[in-house]
Amino acid sequence: MDRLVNAVMDLVVPPASMVMLAFAWPTLSFLRGVEWALKTLTKEDMLGKVVVITGASSAIGEQIAYEYARRNASLVLVARREQRLFGIRDNARQLGAGQVLVIAADVVKEEDCRRLVADTVSYFGQLNHLVNTVSLSHDFSFEEAGDTTAFPHLMDINFWGNVYPTYAALPYLRRSHGRVVVNASVESWLPMPRMSLYSAAKAAVVDFYETLRYEVKDEVGVTVATHGWAGGGKFTLDHQEGAAEVQWKQEEREAAALPGGGHVEAYARALVAGACRGDAYVKRPSWYDVFLVFRVFAPDVLAWTFRLLLSSTPAAAGPTTSAITARRPPPAALPAPPVRPLLEYTPVAASRRPAHQVQKLE
Repeated sequence: MDRLVNAVMDLVVPPASMVMLAFAWPTLSFLRGVEWALKTLTKEDMLGKVVVITGASSAIGEQIAYEYARRNASLVLVARREQRLFGIRDNARQLGAGQVLVIAADVVKEEDCRRLVADTVSYFGQLNHLVNTVSLSHDFSFEEAGDTTAFPHLMDINFWGNVYPTYAALPYLRRSHGRVVVNASVESWLPMPRMSLYSAAKAAVVDFYETLRYEVKDEVGVTVATHGWAGGGKFTLDHQEGAAEVQWKQEEREAAALPGGGHVEAYARALVAGACRGDAYVKRPSWYDVFLVFRVFAPDVLAWTFRLLLSSTPAAAGPTTSAITARRPPPAALPAPPVRPLLEYTPVAASRRPAHQVQKLE
Protein backbone atom coordinates (compact mmCIF):
# COMPACT_ATOMS: atom_id res chain seq x y z
CA MET A 1 0.00 0.00 0.00
CA ASP A 2 2.84 2.39 0.83
CA ARG A 3 4.40 1.80 -2.57
CA LEU A 4 1.12 2.67 -4.29
CA VAL A 5 0.66 5.84 -2.22
CA ASN A 6 4.23 6.99 -2.92
CA ALA A 7 3.84 6.26 -6.63
CA VAL A 8 0.68 8.36 -6.80
CA MET A 9 2.29 11.18 -4.82
CA ASP A 10 5.31 11.17 -7.14
CA LEU A 11 3.02 11.73 -10.09
CA VAL A 12 0.66 14.26 -8.52
CA VAL A 13 2.62 16.39 -6.04
CA PRO A 14 5.34 17.92 -8.31
CA PRO A 15 3.04 19.26 -11.08
CA ALA A 16 0.36 20.27 -8.57
CA SER A 17 2.93 22.18 -6.53
CA MET A 18 4.18 24.01 -9.61
CA VAL A 19 0.63 25.03 -10.57
CA MET A 20 -0.13 26.23 -7.04
CA LEU A 21 3.14 28.17 -6.92
CA ALA A 22 2.41 29.82 -10.27
CA PHE A 23 -0.94 31.10 -9.04
CA ALA A 24 0.40 32.10 -5.61
CA TRP A 25 3.58 33.78 -6.87
CA PRO A 26 2.09 37.29 -7.33
CA THR A 27 0.55 37.22 -3.87
CA LEU A 28 3.74 35.89 -2.28
CA SER A 29 5.82 38.56 -4.03
CA PHE A 30 3.49 41.27 -2.75
CA LEU A 31 3.66 39.94 0.80
CA ARG A 32 7.44 39.77 0.64
CA GLY A 33 7.55 43.36 -0.52
CA VAL A 34 5.34 44.48 2.35
CA GLU A 35 7.47 42.52 4.82
CA TRP A 36 10.65 44.07 3.43
CA ALA A 37 9.18 47.58 3.78
CA LEU A 38 8.09 46.98 7.39
CA LYS A 39 11.46 45.52 8.33
CA THR A 40 13.24 48.46 6.69
CA LEU A 41 11.20 50.92 8.75
CA THR A 42 11.87 48.97 11.96
CA LYS A 43 15.48 47.94 11.30
CA GLU A 44 17.82 47.53 14.21
CA ASP A 45 19.73 50.59 15.36
CA MET A 46 23.36 49.52 15.81
CA LEU A 47 24.40 52.56 17.84
CA GLY A 48 25.89 51.21 21.06
CA LYS A 49 25.63 47.60 19.86
CA VAL A 50 28.63 45.23 19.85
CA VAL A 51 29.52 43.21 16.75
CA VAL A 52 32.12 40.43 16.66
CA ILE A 53 33.51 39.79 13.15
CA THR A 54 35.64 36.70 12.64
CA GLY A 55 37.91 36.62 9.62
CA ALA A 56 37.96 40.42 9.68
CA SER A 57 41.28 40.55 7.83
CA SER A 58 39.77 39.02 4.67
CA ALA A 59 38.32 41.09 1.85
CA ILE A 60 34.70 40.32 2.78
CA GLY A 61 35.29 40.58 6.54
CA GLU A 62 36.96 43.96 6.16
CA GLN A 63 34.10 45.42 4.13
CA ILE A 64 31.55 44.07 6.60
CA ALA A 65 33.44 45.81 9.40
CA TYR A 66 33.25 49.10 7.48
CA GLU A 67 29.51 48.70 6.93
CA TYR A 68 28.89 48.17 10.65
CA ALA A 69 31.20 51.11 11.37
CA ARG A 70 29.00 53.37 9.23
CA ARG A 71 26.13 52.34 11.49
CA ASN A 72 28.12 53.45 14.56
CA ALA A 73 28.44 49.96 16.06
CA SER A 74 31.30 48.97 18.35
CA LEU A 75 33.44 46.30 16.72
CA VAL A 76 35.54 43.35 17.77
CA LEU A 77 37.84 42.41 14.90
CA VAL A 78 39.10 38.83 15.03
CA ALA A 79 41.72 37.20 12.82
CA ARG A 80 45.01 35.36 13.08
CA ARG A 81 46.87 38.22 11.37
CA GLU A 82 46.76 40.83 14.10
CA GLN A 83 48.93 43.38 12.28
CA ARG A 84 46.45 43.51 9.40
CA LEU A 85 43.63 44.32 11.83
CA PHE A 86 45.20 47.53 13.12
CA GLY A 87 44.79 49.27 9.76
CA ILE A 88 41.19 48.08 9.51
CA ARG A 89 40.57 49.35 13.04
CA ASP A 90 41.79 52.83 12.13
CA ASN A 91 39.65 52.92 8.99
CA ALA A 92 36.58 51.76 10.94
CA ARG A 93 37.03 54.52 13.49
CA GLN A 94 37.18 57.11 10.74
CA LEU A 95 33.91 55.76 9.33
CA GLY A 96 32.08 56.24 12.61
CA ALA A 97 32.58 53.07 14.62
CA GLY A 98 32.39 53.31 18.38
CA GLN A 99 35.06 51.44 20.27
CA VAL A 100 37.05 48.93 18.22
CA LEU A 101 38.76 45.97 19.87
CA VAL A 102 41.36 43.86 18.06
CA ILE A 103 41.78 40.21 19.09
CA ALA A 104 44.20 37.75 17.53
CA ALA A 105 42.60 34.30 17.63
CA ASP A 106 42.32 31.11 15.63
CA VAL A 107 38.63 30.28 15.32
CA VAL A 108 39.30 26.62 14.57
CA LYS A 109 40.42 26.29 18.21
CA GLU A 110 37.61 26.15 20.74
CA GLU A 111 39.79 27.66 23.47
CA ASP A 112 40.49 30.74 21.34
CA CYS A 113 36.78 31.17 20.61
CA ARG A 114 35.87 31.02 24.28
CA ARG A 115 38.61 33.53 25.05
CA LEU A 116 37.57 36.05 22.40
CA VAL A 117 33.93 35.91 23.49
CA ALA A 118 34.91 36.24 27.16
CA ASP A 119 37.17 39.21 26.36
CA THR A 120 34.37 40.85 24.37
CA VAL A 121 31.78 40.49 27.13
CA SER A 122 34.31 41.54 29.78
CA TYR A 123 35.21 44.69 27.84
CA PHE A 124 31.81 45.75 26.46
CA GLY A 125 29.41 43.95 28.78
CA GLN A 126 27.33 42.60 25.91
CA LEU A 127 27.37 40.91 22.52
CA ASN A 128 24.71 41.64 19.89
CA HIS A 129 25.89 40.34 16.51
CA LEU A 130 28.31 37.55 15.67
CA VAL A 131 29.40 37.65 12.03
CA ASN A 132 31.33 34.60 10.82
CA THR A 133 33.22 35.38 7.62
CA VAL A 134 36.08 32.87 7.78
CA SER A 135 36.38 30.95 4.53
CA LEU A 136 39.00 29.03 2.58
CA SER A 137 38.48 27.74 -0.94
CA HIS A 138 40.72 25.58 -3.10
CA ASP A 139 41.65 25.22 -6.74
CA PHE A 140 42.25 21.55 -7.42
CA SER A 141 40.17 18.55 -8.30
CA PHE A 142 39.67 15.83 -5.72
CA GLU A 143 42.11 13.34 -7.26
CA GLU A 144 44.83 15.95 -7.79
CA ALA A 145 45.33 16.38 -4.06
CA GLY A 146 47.92 13.59 -3.94
CA ASP A 147 47.38 13.20 -0.19
CA THR A 148 44.77 14.19 2.33
CA THR A 149 46.75 16.70 4.38
CA ALA A 150 44.64 19.61 3.14
CA PHE A 151 41.28 17.95 3.76
CA PRO A 152 40.99 18.45 7.56
CA HIS A 153 42.33 22.00 7.28
CA LEU A 154 39.67 22.97 4.76
CA MET A 155 36.92 21.46 6.88
CA ASP A 156 38.27 23.05 10.06
CA ILE A 157 38.21 26.56 8.63
CA ASN A 158 35.01 26.37 6.61
CA PHE A 159 32.92 24.40 9.12
CA TRP A 160 34.37 24.36 12.63
CA GLY A 161 35.58 27.94 12.17
CA ASN A 162 31.88 28.88 12.13
CA VAL A 163 30.60 26.39 14.70
CA TYR A 164 33.05 27.08 17.54
CA PRO A 165 32.51 30.88 17.70
CA THR A 166 28.75 30.33 17.54
CA TYR A 167 28.86 27.80 20.36
CA ALA A 168 30.86 30.16 22.57
CA ALA A 169 28.73 33.23 21.81
CA LEU A 170 25.26 31.69 21.87
CA PRO A 171 24.53 32.18 25.63
CA TYR A 172 25.33 35.89 25.37
CA LEU A 173 23.36 36.27 22.14
CA ARG A 174 20.35 34.75 23.88
CA ARG A 175 20.71 37.31 26.65
CA SER A 176 20.72 40.23 24.20
CA HIS A 177 18.32 38.63 21.68
CA GLY A 178 21.13 39.07 19.18
CA ARG A 179 21.89 37.59 15.81
CA VAL A 180 24.31 35.19 14.13
CA VAL A 181 25.33 36.10 10.58
CA VAL A 182 27.11 33.48 8.51
CA ASN A 183 28.99 34.06 5.28
CA ALA A 184 28.05 31.08 3.12
CA SER A 185 28.39 30.59 -0.62
CA VAL A 186 26.31 29.58 -3.60
CA GLU A 187 28.58 26.53 -3.90
CA SER A 188 26.71 25.06 -0.93
CA TRP A 189 23.92 24.01 -3.30
CA LEU A 190 25.42 24.78 -6.72
CA PRO A 191 28.72 22.86 -6.68
CA MET A 192 31.45 24.01 -9.03
CA PRO A 193 34.28 21.92 -10.52
CA ARG A 194 37.57 21.90 -8.61
CA MET A 195 35.84 22.95 -5.39
CA SER A 196 34.48 19.66 -4.06
CA LEU A 197 35.72 19.98 -0.47
CA TYR A 198 34.82 23.65 -0.25
CA SER A 199 31.30 22.98 -1.53
CA ALA A 200 30.82 20.13 0.93
CA ALA A 201 31.97 22.27 3.86
CA LYS A 202 29.71 25.17 2.88
CA ALA A 203 26.75 22.82 2.53
CA ALA A 204 27.44 21.53 6.04
CA VAL A 205 27.59 25.09 7.35
CA VAL A 206 24.24 26.04 5.80
CA ASP A 207 22.53 22.89 7.11
CA PHE A 208 23.98 23.50 10.57
CA TYR A 209 22.56 27.02 10.77
CA GLU A 210 19.22 25.99 9.29
CA THR A 211 18.90 23.45 12.10
CA LEU A 212 20.12 25.95 14.69
CA ARG A 213 17.49 28.42 13.52
CA TYR A 214 14.71 26.09 14.71
CA GLU A 215 16.50 25.25 17.95
CA VAL A 216 16.99 28.84 19.13
CA LYS A 217 13.56 29.90 17.83
CA ASP A 218 13.01 33.64 18.25
CA GLU A 219 15.59 34.14 20.97
CA VAL A 220 18.49 34.47 18.53
CA GLY A 221 18.21 35.48 14.90
CA VAL A 222 20.10 33.65 12.16
CA THR A 223 20.99 35.25 8.84
CA VAL A 224 22.51 33.06 6.13
CA ALA A 225 24.18 35.11 3.41
CA THR A 226 25.26 33.52 0.13
CA HIS A 227 27.45 35.09 -2.49
CA GLY A 228 28.87 34.13 -5.84
CA TRP A 229 32.56 33.97 -6.55
CA ALA A 230 34.78 36.25 -4.47
CA GLY A 231 38.51 36.45 -3.86
CA GLY A 232 40.15 35.23 -0.69
CA GLY A 233 42.36 32.54 0.71
CA LYS A 234 42.81 29.55 -1.54
CA PHE A 235 44.57 26.21 -1.58
CA THR A 236 46.35 25.46 -4.85
CA LEU A 237 48.40 22.63 -6.23
CA ASP A 238 51.80 22.75 -7.83
CA HIS A 239 53.14 19.70 -9.63
CA GLN A 240 56.87 19.51 -9.29
CA GLU A 241 59.02 16.66 -10.50
CA GLY A 242 56.04 14.42 -10.97
CA ALA A 243 54.71 14.81 -7.44
CA ALA A 244 51.56 16.61 -6.37
CA GLU A 245 52.08 18.93 -3.44
CA VAL A 246 49.41 20.94 -1.69
CA GLN A 247 50.47 24.50 -1.03
CA TRP A 248 48.81 27.42 0.72
CA LYS A 249 48.43 30.51 -1.39
CA GLN A 250 46.81 33.68 -0.16
CA GLU A 251 45.10 35.72 -2.85
CA GLU A 252 43.59 38.92 -1.50
CA ARG A 253 41.40 40.73 -3.99
CA GLU A 254 40.24 43.94 -2.41
CA ALA A 255 37.65 44.56 -5.12
CA ALA A 256 36.93 41.05 -6.28
CA ALA A 257 33.97 41.04 -8.63
CA LEU A 258 30.95 38.90 -7.93
CA PRO A 259 29.00 37.41 -10.81
CA GLY A 260 26.20 39.66 -11.89
CA GLY A 261 28.18 42.90 -11.78
CA GLY A 262 28.40 43.31 -8.01
CA HIS A 263 31.44 43.75 -5.80
CA VAL A 264 32.57 42.70 -2.37
CA GLU A 265 31.50 46.09 -1.06
CA ALA A 266 27.98 45.62 -2.44
CA TYR A 267 27.77 42.14 -0.93
CA ALA A 268 28.90 43.42 2.47
CA ARG A 269 26.39 46.27 2.27
CA ALA A 270 23.55 43.87 1.48
CA LEU A 271 24.63 41.47 4.22
CA VAL A 272 24.71 44.10 6.97
CA ALA A 273 21.47 45.70 5.80
CA GLY A 274 19.75 42.31 5.79
CA ALA A 275 21.09 41.45 9.24
CA CYS A 276 19.83 44.76 10.66
CA ARG A 277 16.41 44.15 9.07
CA GLY A 278 16.30 40.69 10.58
CA ASP A 279 16.27 38.87 7.24
CA ALA A 280 16.73 35.11 7.38
CA TYR A 281 18.51 35.06 4.00
CA VAL A 282 20.67 37.48 2.05
CA LYS A 283 21.61 36.61 -1.51
CA ARG A 284 23.92 38.55 -3.77
CA PRO A 285 23.30 38.18 -6.64
CA SER A 286 19.83 36.66 -6.34
CA TRP A 287 19.50 35.31 -9.88
CA TYR A 288 21.29 32.13 -8.78
CA ASP A 289 17.96 30.97 -7.34
CA VAL A 290 16.85 30.07 -10.84
CA PHE A 291 19.25 27.13 -10.78
CA LEU A 292 17.41 25.69 -7.76
CA VAL A 293 14.36 25.07 -9.93
CA PHE A 294 16.48 23.25 -12.51
CA ARG A 295 18.27 21.25 -9.84
CA VAL A 296 14.98 19.97 -8.44
CA PHE A 297 12.91 19.49 -11.59
CA ALA A 298 15.48 19.20 -14.39
CA PRO A 299 18.83 18.13 -12.92
CA ASP A 300 19.99 16.67 -16.24
CA VAL A 301 19.64 20.05 -17.95
CA LEU A 302 21.74 21.66 -15.24
CA ALA A 303 24.37 18.94 -15.53
CA TRP A 304 24.55 19.29 -19.31
CA THR A 305 24.90 23.06 -18.99
CA PHE A 306 27.75 22.75 -16.52
CA ARG A 307 29.54 20.23 -18.69
CA LEU A 308 29.25 22.54 -21.67
CA LEU A 309 30.26 25.76 -19.94
CA LEU A 310 32.62 24.67 -17.17
CA SER A 311 34.28 21.48 -18.34
CA SER A 312 37.47 22.26 -20.20
CA THR A 313 41.08 21.22 -20.36
CA PRO A 314 43.44 22.68 -17.75
CA ALA A 315 45.27 24.70 -20.40
CA ALA A 316 42.10 26.48 -21.44
CA ALA A 317 40.54 26.83 -18.03
CA GLY A 318 41.81 30.35 -17.48
CA PRO A 319 43.23 32.04 -14.42
CA THR A 320 41.54 29.72 -11.93
CA THR A 321 44.01 26.98 -12.86
CA SER A 322 47.08 29.12 -13.32
CA ALA A 323 48.67 27.58 -10.26
CA ILE A 324 48.54 24.17 -11.90
CA THR A 325 51.42 23.68 -14.25
CA ALA A 326 50.99 22.05 -17.61
CA ARG A 327 52.88 18.99 -16.50
CA ARG A 328 50.65 16.44 -14.86
CA PRO A 329 51.95 13.89 -12.38
CA PRO A 330 52.09 10.31 -13.62
CA PRO A 331 49.16 8.20 -12.48
CA ALA A 332 49.94 6.63 -9.16
CA ALA A 333 49.80 2.88 -8.82
CA LEU A 334 46.92 1.40 -6.89
CA PRO A 335 47.76 0.92 -3.22
CA ALA A 336 48.79 -2.57 -2.27
CA PRO A 337 46.34 -4.53 -0.14
CA PRO A 338 47.18 -4.57 3.57
CA VAL A 339 49.27 -7.43 4.87
CA ARG A 340 46.73 -7.99 7.58
CA PRO A 341 43.00 -7.24 7.32
CA LEU A 342 41.74 -4.11 9.03
CA LEU A 343 39.15 -6.12 10.93
CA GLU A 344 39.85 -9.53 12.40
CA TYR A 345 37.21 -11.96 13.49
CA THR A 346 37.94 -14.67 15.99
CA PRO A 347 36.93 -17.97 14.41
CA VAL A 348 34.43 -19.96 16.40
CA ALA A 349 34.99 -23.68 16.35
CA ALA A 350 31.99 -25.65 15.22
CA SER A 351 32.41 -28.04 18.11
CA ARG A 352 31.89 -25.19 20.59
CA ARG A 353 28.62 -24.01 19.08
CA PRO A 354 25.33 -25.03 20.61
CA ALA A 355 23.80 -28.03 18.98
CA HIS A 356 20.84 -26.05 17.60
CA GLN A 357 23.25 -23.69 15.73
CA VAL A 358 25.19 -26.46 13.99
CA GLN A 359 23.81 -27.15 10.53
CA LYS A 360 24.82 -30.04 8.35
CA LEU A 361 25.68 -29.17 4.75
CA GLU A 362 24.43 -31.71 2.25
